Amino acid sequence: MFKNLKIGTKINLILIVVFILSILVTSTTLSTLLQHSAQNEVTSKAIILMRTMNSVRKYTQERINPLLKSRLETDTQFISETVPAFSAIKVFENFRKDDEFKSFIYREAAINPTNLRDKADGFETEILQRFRTNSKIQEITGFRSLPQGQIFYIARPLAITEPSCLECHSTVEKAPKSLLASYGRKNGFGWQLNEIVAAQIISVPSQEVFDDADHNWSMIMGLMIAIFAIVILVLNLLIKRVIVQRIKSIEKIAQQVSMGKMNIDFEEKYNDEIGGLAVAFNRMKYSLEIALNLLKKNEN
Repeated sequence: MFKNLKIGTKINLILIVVFILSILVTSTTLSTLLQHSAQNEVTSKAIILMRTMNSVRKYTQERINPLLKSRLETDTQFISETVPAFSAIKVFENFRKDDEFKSFIYREAAINPTNLRDKADGFETEILQRFRTNSKIQEITGFRSLPQGQIFYIARPLAITEPSCLECHSTVEKAPKSLLASYGRKNGFGWQLNEIVAAQIISVPSQEVFDDADHNWSMIMGLMIAIFAIVILVLNLLIKRVIVQRIKSIEKIAQQVSMGKMNIDFEEKYNDEIGGLAVAFNRMKYSLEIALNLLKKNEN
């Protein structure tokens, strides 16, 4: 079937196939790159926030805790500001007051926390168990769906690395009186040195970032389809004018010559392959004309 098609139709079909394949390859590659870029963006945000919270924790542990530690036994209420986790959570709460960041979430989820506010839910418990089961796992990342949309999370284990932490969390008897007065005697005890007791989890909204990536993909693909269509249209017009019409002209003259009209020449202005074909046809026409004249002389 393809053999019976005209040259113009064949060229158009080839151009259409090339166009479709180019769009498919470009679409897939571009989508992969944009999705990868979007994931890198949300990951970068999460890592920056994680490092910021760790800086707050470290500052509290090294600077605030030593200043207020002596008051833990004398004050009637526990001074929560001495706890790194409390400082990090409060700083993050202030951070979330900005509407732009209200969907960001910071958790230090524990199975046995002193403050029940930090009690791990089912999802967080699963992550924490993975850390406790395999100490080689130092980071878990992924996506989860929440009512506010798709979010990206990054989780890291929190272990008891400082013996000073056990002053509040080893046994009830060793805990400061102010801690017992504020949080009771049931939760947050029995922790061991080097034990992973919590999972530090940063959740960053990713739906908007990926929606932007999809929007950019649509815009770029629309522009590329328009460019490809214009290129194919221009190529089609050039091929029709430079190749197809010239071949049709040669074909028309050849038909007239075959019917005995020897006073017509194959005229070509260009010295390309088609121009060479016209020259060859003219030479053949002259040879045929000479042969016919000789036959007529012999007959006479």
